[in-house]
Amino acid sequence: MKEIKSKKYFKRNGLTFFRLLLSVFILSCNGQNKTNTIQKNTVILKIKVAADSISALANSLPEFKTDPWVKESEGNQIGAVVRTIFQDRSGGIWFGVQSGLCHYNGALLLFYDIKGNLGEGITVKDIVEDKDGNIWIGHTSGITKYDGEYFTSYNESDGLVNNDVWSMGTDSNGTIWIGTLHGVSSFDGEVFTTFAIPEAKPDYTRGVTSAKIVHSIMEDSKGRMWFGTNGGAYIYDGIALTNISEKDGLCGNTINNIVEDKDGIFWFATTHNGLCRYDGKSFTSFADNEAIGGKEIGKILEDKNGNIWFSVKGFGVYRYDGKLVTNFSKKEGLASHVIMSIFEDKDGYIWCGGFFGTYRYDGTSFVNITRDGPWTKL
Repeated sequence: MKEIKSKKYFKRNGLTFFRLLLSVFILSCNGQNKTNTIQKNTVILKIKVAADSISALANSLPEFKTDPWVKESEGNQIGAVVRTIFQDRSGGIWFGVQSGLCHYNGALLLFYDIKGNLGEGITVKDIVEDKDGNIWIGHTSGITKYDGEYFTSYNESDGLVNNDVWSMGTDSNGTIWIGTLHGVSSFDGEVFTTFAIPEAKPDYTRGVTSAKIVHSIMEDSKGRMWFGTNGGAYIYDGIALTNISEKDGLCGNTINNIVEDKDGIFWFATTHNGLCRYDGKSFTSFADNEAIGGKEIGKILEDKNGNIWFSVKGFGVYRYDGKLVTNFSKKEGLASHVIMSIFEDKDGYIWCGGFFGTYRYDGTSFVNITRDGPWTKL
């Protein structure tokens, strides 16, 4: 494994300085804005970036920039495309969107307009929290750590194997694992280490692909790291790297997500061959289940009650209770059938993010959570 020393802080001048502009959306927690419009406040905040501070002045709350295919009437969404949702240990909810990073801290919804090395906008694809409470944001220009006071950026110039980050995970030792378009890096807070995973055949049916892309990273209950790639799943036990793929019974080699449930069973979301699970001895495939409309599985979640939730491109979200499969789609409140994130918060609510915004399940249907809320418990 190749070890490269990391620069801890930004360079103030030059292309390696990570520019951060802060735009703040102020939202009341006392209910929905009845006019469904953004409040116009003037906000001056100082955001500390490494050893320096910069000021961001918003003369008025900026218009949230949506993607071209999103209708003007949908411009009040937290994001036109919400790729990931995460709740930190203090209860704050973070949203990784196509155009940046949002954070609801219990009173305010903050939008961080993060810029990359060359001033380009970024897309946030994954968010994790380490054992010290630092928030790590993986995006298209590297990774950014937020310690509650400072934003610190790392990219290829610091030793990261590639700037285009697709997945992240933390292990019990506090190491951050970063899956990119061109391989994996681990980071102990000081040094990036390139972690070699064999190349696989690129999946050209995807919008973005490569021989080394890693879509999913997780640590299991035994302390092993799992990596979802185009060549199946790889398991690292601290000494050896083992591969399981279609030749072993895995339902498909293009892995989007891996989850271990409370019983130690592993669930795999594949791009072309549906959902399957592995009990350590054999695989069970759900690809031919007539209740499931498609075979391109995106994300998987096990909720507190042991139900397995999973997204299927073009068909919304499904819940499997061990016997029955239930579908949630537009008639249950989702505006889109392209769901990119499924998350359960500390109160047991299921959140879904994807095209056309963010949705929270109230036990019967999904409620659209916009910049105006509703944020209170249902």
